[in-house]
Amino acid sequence: MSSLKPTKFSNLGAEFLMISAAALFAFGGVIAKIVRESGMSAFRLVEIRSTGAALILLIYAIFKIRPELKLKRSEIWDMVIFSVIGVAIVQSFYFTAIKYLYVSVALIIEFTAPIWIVLYLRFIRKKQINPIMWWGVGFAFGGLLLIAQIWKGSTLNWFGVLLAFGDAIALAVYFLKAEKLSKSRSSVSLIVWGLGLSAVFWAIILPWWGFPFEILSKQIPLGGNFAESSWPGWFLILLIIIFGTIFPYLLTIAGLRKLSASTGSVIGMIEPVFAGIIAWIWLNESFNLIQLIGCAVVLFGIYLADKAKTH
Repeated sequence: MSSLKPTKFSNLGAEFLMISAAALFAFGGVIAKIVRESGMSAFRLVEIRSTGAALILLIYAIFKIRPELKLKRSEIWDMVIFSVIGVAIVQSFYFTAIKYLYVSVALIIEFTAPIWIVLYLRFIRKKQINPIMWWGVGFAFGGLLLIAQIWKGSTLNWFGVLLAFGDAIALAVYFLKAEKLSKSRSSVSLIVWGLGLSAVFWAIILPWWGFPFEILSKQIPLGGNFAESSWPGWFLILLIIIFGTIFPYLLTIAGLRKLSASTGSVIGMIEPVFAGIIAWIWLNESFNLIQLIGCAVVLFGIYLADKAKTH
């Protein structure tokens, strides 16, 4: 009996890490929206986000865990896939998709990632899937549909839809590769490599000599309930780098040490719920009754996915 307690506690701890990561990603998303509305392009914001986070973590890793940075030959291919597809492409496909789709529609398609993970595990890896997991994914996805209310006049652009589905596949790759790589290396070393290679990718696509550095000294209005206040661009970007990138990525990788990619990705579906709460507090964007019901349905779906993991 006593041997079961540490496992249960570890699972609860991992779930808390994943939920905390979703909250921080949502916080970073709201800050990013404010910065983007000031005139900064989405891709340049992703570039400085990845590069800044990679540099900060690299400095820490060199002094604290240098031996852990060594990349094994057997890890190279998985690490490249994790960095380019799971980190760089997830962000770039999403920000491109929302040029052609409503944000809510793009998010709904992106968060089909748990469905693709479960299908991959069942039909490619030939693993048995607890039926409760299917119900969990279904309820969580249905809750997101209620939150987004996509029936309110959305226009589907075929190119945007393709990008959003590509983003969902890339997000699925992120969870699967993160689950695999996190078994053999620390969270910090994995994220240093992931963000580092992503930063190199962005530097090739968008050379730094064209970066709009003037935005760093620009005073940016906070909007919403804090419209009377403004903060310098460098501070807002630093918040995105530290609280919207470094911490949530580390928490996600740490959580996936105990949870499967399928369970972790379903828990990640709570991110739009947190984004709505933060937007309500900060930007005065409130949920209506249908969206509140959707939040409850998402939480119930996450609960079912967790039961599928622990039983």
